Amino acid sequence: MCDTFVALKTATADGSMVFGKNSDREPNEAMALEFVAGRIHGHGDRVHCTYEEIPQIRRTFDVLICRPFWMWGAEMGANEKGVVIGNEAVFTRMPVDRGTALTGMDLLRLALERAGSAEQAVEVIVGLLANHGQGGVCGYKDRRMAYHNSFLCADPSDAWVLETAGGLWAAKHITDAWAISNRLTLDADFDRSHPQLIDTARDKGWLKPGRTFSFKGCYSDWFNTTFSFSSTRQGRCLKQIDRPQRPAASDKLDLAGALRCLRDHDTPGYLPAAHLFMDRICMHAANPVSRGFQTTGSLAAHLTPESRTFWATGTSAPCTGIFKPLRFDTDDMPDTGPAPGAAYDTRCRWWLHECLHRSIIMDYQNRLSAFADARDTLERSFMDNAAETAGEKNTALCREAFKQADKLTRSWIERIKTMPVEKPPGWAYRKYWQTLNKKAEIPVNG
Repeated sequence: MCDTFVALKTATADGSMVFGKNSDREPNEAMALEFVAGRIHGHGDRVHCTYEEIPQIRRTFDVLICRPFWMWGAEMGANEKGVVIGNEAVFTRMPVDRGTALTGMDLLRLALERAGSAEQAVEVIVGLLANHGQGGVCGYKDRRMAYHNSFLCADPSDAWVLETAGGLWAAKHITDAWAISNRLTLDADFDRSHPQLIDTARDKGWLKPGRTFSFKGCYSDWFNTTFSFSSTRQGRCLKQIDRPQRPAASDKLDLAGALRCLRDHDTPGYLPAAHLFMDRICMHAANPVSRGFQTTGSLAAHLTPESRTFWATGTSAPCTGIFKPLRFDTDDMPDTGPAPGAAYDTRCRWWLHECLHRSIIMDYQNRLSAFADARDTLERSFMDNAAETAGEKNTALCREAFKQADKLTRSWIERIKTMPVEKPPGWAYRKYWQTLNKKAEIPVNG
């Protein structure tokens, strides 16, 4: 489960493009934050994706990706041209290919490597769908997870939403703000579509005679769409980002507001153990049945024609993590550390942060309050520095930000070891996380 949003200049305080995504996957499914350099490829070269090998193109772009450690594709990312993309699982009435197909994450990474604009990203994905289809098992331990995909593609001046059902698709040009959350969102208001989209719905009896075609109405799988609680999460996103009708700049979305949205729990005094369903943007796992997914990575983007800064936690649970700036400047590319694997590794930023995250949730409000002010202060300093150095090169902004954030995280991990548990969660919640910790071989102070 995931949530992705974009706000164009009409909906933002400074006329920028603001983008954000939380990737929600299995709690022990570590996510790598990686920079992959573009290159010139040879004639006949092929690229091996998660399951399928396809022809490579001549030139690929530099990309920054957030990638589940076991797959080739990415949940979200950006490229050197300022294109940023997030994808979502969507549940449709079309059959899912569980074989060796391109996953939605493969399609996303391929689009970043090949597209110089948001519109080109849509064209790349549509072309790959036509030539290779989509599918594959997309779960880590839960091998039941297979689905179709939607994509939100943006660049400094443009944005598109692309939604699919098997090989069929529809795309809409975004003019203000949009959010996608594990559900089809397009009715008949799309700008482009597969030529057989409407006829297929009619042939299958999903479009009744005399009725107006709706992509989501005809193609959505009701059960999985409903019980993903995507409507609640999408509505919460839109409430926070869709503000073009408000004339005052102070009422519109800015980067800080985007980060707040990614950390949103919708409830003052929120407790991760105290609700049943996956209905929060900042998602916390609690049981294997109704809340088996966790936000395992977060990415935001602040894009203008002159400056492109991306903000990533490189960790799970953005409420317990620190957003750090990234730019496509090879002299200021931070050390993202070794890629994580299946088990705890203190050298890996993602796994090291789990010591903090999994300790905080054992007394969430008391422990988070001990660190939240310092987190916010540090992020504000990063944002101020990013604004001051917009458009500049060789600033060391990103390298220094990662060093400061890592140092602070390590100090919090040591501090939390001495903090008593004042309000522990219930037994079932504690047992659930103890089981996960044992499987991942992670040392946690409860």
